Amino acid sequence: MSGGVLFEGLIQAPMAGAQNSRMAMEVCRAGGLGSIPAAMLSLEALAKEIETMQEATSVPFNVNFFAHTLLPLEPTRQRLWQEILHKYFREYDIDPQKLPEAAQRLPFSSAHLDILQQYRPAVVSFHFGLPEERLFQAVKDTGAKVIASATTVAEAHYLAERGVDAVIAQGSEAGGHRGMFLNVLPGHEENLANVATQLGTFALLPQVVEAMQKYNLPVIASGGLAGGTSFKAAKALGASAVQVGTSYLLSSESLIGPLHRAALLAAKADPSQHVTALTNVFTGKPARSLATRLMRELRYIHRQVNEFPYASQEISALRAAAEPQGVGSFTPMWCGQNLGACEELPAYEITQKLLAQWEACR
Repeated sequence: MSGGVLFEGLIQAPMAGAQNSRMAMEVCRAGGLGSIPAAMLSLEALAKEIETMQEATSVPFNVNFFAHTLLPLEPTRQRLWQEILHKYFREYDIDPQKLPEAAQRLPFSSAHLDILQQYRPAVVSFHFGLPEERLFQAVKDTGAKVIASATTVAEAHYLAERGVDAVIAQGSEAGGHRGMFLNVLPGHEENLANVATQLGTFALLPQVVEAMQKYNLPVIASGGLAGGTSFKAAKALGASAVQVGTSYLLSSESLIGPLHRAALLAAKADPSQHVTALTNVFTGKPARSLATRLMRELRYIHRQVNEFPYASQEISALRAAAEPQGVGSFTPMWCGQNLGACEELPAYEITQKLLAQWEACR
């Protein structure tokens, strides 16, 4: 970020499972704000990622956490989910009673706080709301600037009143998990109706910008942004910065697998035949992915999916069985609706190109 201003310019969206500090480092080197996704990392791995960044650069970077409520696993609900997936288990000769433990997405905790207090990164971001007040204030006390995602104006007000330093307005076009957290009650099917009410970036952004004026908070636009006119529109609607994720998925530093990479290239070549959709069947929470067989057959949003993040245990087992056969039916292929800047280039070059387009909007 030029001039030491953290929230003016380009932020690389944290993408758990799709990137690590290597991508974040290159984004920072090119002048953007790189991000480390912590939700799927062990404590040891997270500490190592932050150490790697701090050894490589003295400029600010972001460390991102999830802030969801983690309920105990309910055996009855898990059995129902396994019954729904029974035909797929049979197809791949999987015993649902002998599933290997899958990597889970864990919420921010005191253990994560200990790491932040040790390393003190310049920026910390949250998805699915904020942690409890005690933990949140302790994060602020480290000196970090805190940003968080809002998918509605009400969520933006909540974040501002809790004391964040900037709000990310996440439009429904964004790839990966929706940051929804208000009026989202764990285990309640009525939450699914909220997905249909989610606003696109250019409807949400100006409303959040107007609402944040009373708090004097900058707003970061996210969702469907890929340089050019999309940046101009975001800037014209009041965004102080843009957060971009999908544009980096084909980069040299991306960790996505070959099936996901091939699907993205196919979508770029023929967008009409490779659409994205919001789905909850991979993890239990709504997220945008390129459409796969599992999504289509379970009708994208399933009312009896297991609770987040437990639904992913069964899906991970199916994915592990299918991918070696060249089948991506059970692979979450996170992707936003705009692949315009998604190129097979180093993250450094992608960042330079995007930053030049942002600067041209001045």
